[in-house]
Order: sequence, then C-alpha cells, then structure tokens
Amino acid sequence: MRIPHDIIIRPIITEESMDAMADGKYTFAVDRKANKSEIKKAIEEVFDVKVDKVNTMNMLGKEKRMGVHVGRRANWKKAIITLTEDSKGIEFFEGME
Repeated sequence: MRIPHDIIIRPIITEESMDAMADGKYTFAVDRKANKSEIKKAIEEVFDVKVDKVNTMNMLGKEKRMGVHVGRRANWKKAIITLTEDSKGIEFFEGME
C-alpha cells in the first residue's frame, strides 16, 4: 500500500471550493494513478475524518506559450471529497473562510 501523503498532493483553494465547504465538500489535487478507494483511505487516515463520497476528474493541462514555442502544463487529477454528516471538518481549511 502507498503512503497517504503520496496520494494527496495539495488542497485546491478557490472561491468555488470555499463555497462548497459549507456542504462538507473539500477539493484536493491527488496522484493521477490513485483510485477512489485509495483516496478515501488516505483522507481518512491523514485528517481523521469520515468520508462519505469521493468524486474524481482528470484535468487536462493548459496550453502555454513562451514566445513562438508552444507547450503544455502537466495533466492532473482532482478529487472532491464529501464528508459524512456526523464527521468533523478538516482543520486545515478552517481559517481560510
């Protein structure tokens, strides 16, 4: 089994993700090879919460230009975690509202 900190790369802090926190939904960038059950176990182990549902989506990297050269940013995976009703919130996000 992989280390949970290798699966969870970073939290996504946007206006839309901050609004979703009121519903108990938290957004993370995760490892592209991780599946939903691995993500659920990693979140529960790292943050000590109960996860109800995990939604994932593969995000395509944006096309970028440097003068006449065109390249792409790396593709990445986003996971939206829904916590159970009786679960406490994730403290990492508490001071950001």
